[in-house]
Amino acid sequence: MTAQPTAVTDARTLADLLTALGEVDDRGLYFEDRFLSWREHLVASTRWSAVLRGRLDPSRPPHVGVLLPNVPEFSILFGAAALGGMVLVGLNGTRRGQAIVDDVRRADCQVVIVSDETAACLPRLEDVTTINIDDPEWAQSAASGVAAAEVTAHPDDLLMLIFTSGTTGAPKAVRCSQRKFAGPGVMLAERFGLGPTDVAYLSMPMFHSNALIAGWSVAVAAGASIVLRRRFSASGFGDDLRRYGVTYANYVGKPLQYVLATPERPDDADVALRIMYGNEASAADRAAFQRRFGVRVVDGFGSTEGGVSITRTPDTPDTALGPLRPPNAIVDPETDAPSPVGRIGEIVNAAGAGLFDGYYGDDVATAERLRGGMYRTGDLGWVDADGYVYFAGRLGDWLRVDGENLGTRPIEQILLRHPLIREAAVLGVPAEIGESVGAVLVAPGLTHASLDEFLRAQTDLGPKQWPTTVWLADAIPETATFKTARAALTASLGEPTWVTDSSARGGRCSRCHESG
Repeated sequence: MTAQPTAVTDARTLADLLTALGEVDDRGLYFEDRFLSWREHLVASTRWSAVLRGRLDPSRPPHVGVLLPNVPEFSILFGAAALGGMVLVGLNGTRRGQAIVDDVRRADCQVVIVSDETAACLPRLEDVTTINIDDPEWAQSAASGVAAAEVTAHPDDLLMLIFTSGTTGAPKAVRCSQRKFAGPGVMLAERFGLGPTDVAYLSMPMFHSNALIAGWSVAVAAGASIVLRRRFSASGFGDDLRRYGVTYANYVGKPLQYVLATPERPDDADVALRIMYGNEASAADRAAFQRRFGVRVVDGFGSTEGGVSITRTPDTPDTALGPLRPPNAIVDPETDAPSPVGRIGEIVNAAGAGLFDGYYGDDVATAERLRGGMYRTGDLGWVDADGYVYFAGRLGDWLRVDGENLGTRPIEQILLRHPLIREAAVLGVPAEIGESVGAVLVAPGLTHASLDEFLRAQTDLGPKQWPTTVWLADAIPETATFKTARAALTASLGEPTWVTDSSARGGRCSRCHESG
């Protein structure tokens, strides 16, 4: 998932937003010891667009892969695509060998942009041109290129292919239009009151939608400056805030947790940062981060596809995603009937696709995502009597225990209350009938007896939610966007650390939302 704001109908394009910054010299892009004004940025983008388009075969899709960390050249390329009619393809630098070759092929890349740092990640492909931005030949070509006339952009023009995180299977290339960046950028800039005096911090990987939709596009819409961090660093976070006067930052996954694990400083709250916007941070981490840094943390719910967005309101309970409002709904994934209060179901957009433009080159996956005229998130949730939605895990993580359907997320949240448990991932373990609950825990010093004692004290843990199989691990594998890589996790498991007889399961009651 990535934080996705409520769908908007603003007809502007990202090209429009960039063009408005063409004469700006006092704001722009900061990277380490470099500064690039917006004027210089746009000149470079139009030059790069002209040079790249001259190297593309016009009979093939104008798709340019980018295999770079967060460096100014990535930003220049994104601008080049927005202004020059190309389609950027974000490539995940943590993938290797055949996996990244498959991504390049799936996205029909004619050209892939690399650097000295990333060139070794991509095997040589005869029909794909590789351009190294650190090559003096490219630097000379880019600098001497004549700025081309901008291509007239339309809101529905394809601008980028962004791969899903691939937490449970092979990533899919999501079609992202000009409007998918411009609309949310404008809306979030207005929502948070951001303007020319603000500074946005981008440390999440730019090949992913969170950085570009919830960070880069927001700054461009606000006319603000951007600070690029080559890659996220928890220890460098506070120093960057102070050095650049950061006022806005975005996140996805666990960065708040990692920052909170660094030693506190007496001047932690002495920063200009006002807003942290993202998703998947725990309620405890949001509260602790707000106290430590004196900022407002806004956690949303959405996906790269953009079909569903749920926004927290001031009265939303700490562990909820936000109120359930049409066209969002929770339905039985097998019958599509609305799930009653307290019953786990799939979170959907009952009105259709929302901002989802489909998967590139995969009509079957697109049709399945929109089966029955609904956009299906593949995420589980339940709604309480007051109308607030709670996340219960991924559809593939649904456990069937003693004839009841259980979500993994509520169990993980309970486990994380234990003072020794740093990370937790819950999964199904095959049983004689159905499944039992398994848990992979990063918890130095945890013992079987102390965990059982803790679980017995949790009044909201139902007997069927009790983890009977436990693996203690040094780490839980993650994607590049700090999400649990469940396929890799399952493949890495050996013999469990301990197994509890199911007859010994504790728990006091089973809440209605835990059963199917």
